[in-house]
Amino acid sequence: MIVRPPVVAGTFYNLHPETLKNQIENCFKHRLGPGLKFVEDDFLAAIVPHAGYAYSGPIASWVYSRIKRSNYIILGPNHSGIGPVFSVFPKGIWKTPLGSVEIDGDGVKQLVSSNPLLEVDTMSHEYEHSIEVQLPFLQYRFGNEFRIIPISVLNYTPSFDFLEECKSVAKTISDFIKNSEESWVVIASSDFTHYQPHEYAKRVDMSYIESIEKLDAKDFFVKLQETKGSVCGFGPIAIAIFVSKFLKGRKGELLKYATSGDVTGDYSSVVGYASIKFV
Repeated sequence: MIVRPPVVAGTFYNLHPETLKNQIENCFKHRLGPGLKFVEDDFLAAIVPHAGYAYSGPIASWVYSRIKRSNYIILGPNHSGIGPVFSVFPKGIWKTPLGSVEIDGDGVKQLVSSNPLLEVDTMSHEYEHSIEVQLPFLQYRFGNEFRIIPISVLNYTPSFDFLEECKSVAKTISDFIKNSEESWVVIASSDFTHYQPHEYAKRVDMSYIESIEKLDAKDFFVKLQETKGSVCGFGPIAIAIFVSKFLKGRKGELLKYATSGDVTGDYSSVVGYASIKFV
């Protein structure tokens, strides 16, 4: 069995199970969080940040306070540049301090056999944090009673050729979800503008989010090109938009936006975070 150990436990989030549960609970209870009232909204996909919990955890908790019990296709940017453009972890389990989560190996086989853009690979996932940091939140809500399909997406430039590839992958994912007898939710892991003054980051990020809420992936990419944007998970975001459209989604809905400056008080150079659901 392939076992993928946690590689950012102790840095991005706490290493010890009980302390990690307390850390996650404090994200919900944070002044920027949604509180501890949980519901299970029937949304198709979501965008969630992936920084250290001290920075983006309260923003991420807005999606995780509303997400339904399901299985999850989690798409995250590949920050290392290692591996294929669209890299699918094949089978086995991913471990965190809260336990082990099973990979849906049969689902992986269906996806990979349906689209040559999707390639089986483990190396691109070996040290990548963008997918891993989502798991403890899901485990906090639902234990280990769900399966995942992790897909790592290289940070290509946001070209229209790449956008078409994202659309192709999204069609494959949406067909898989339509034909599955089980429930699946797509999670796109992304931070927004990096290392800019707070007011600039907020202004350009809200412009991106306007396009995302309209399910307009092309306009989102146009704005990224025009602003030389530093959104790291633009590929996963585009896939989530297209999946939502293929599944007859109506719109995206911003749940919460903030920057690292809202957490630390240092507004001179921030990273933007957004929780968005697609309904």
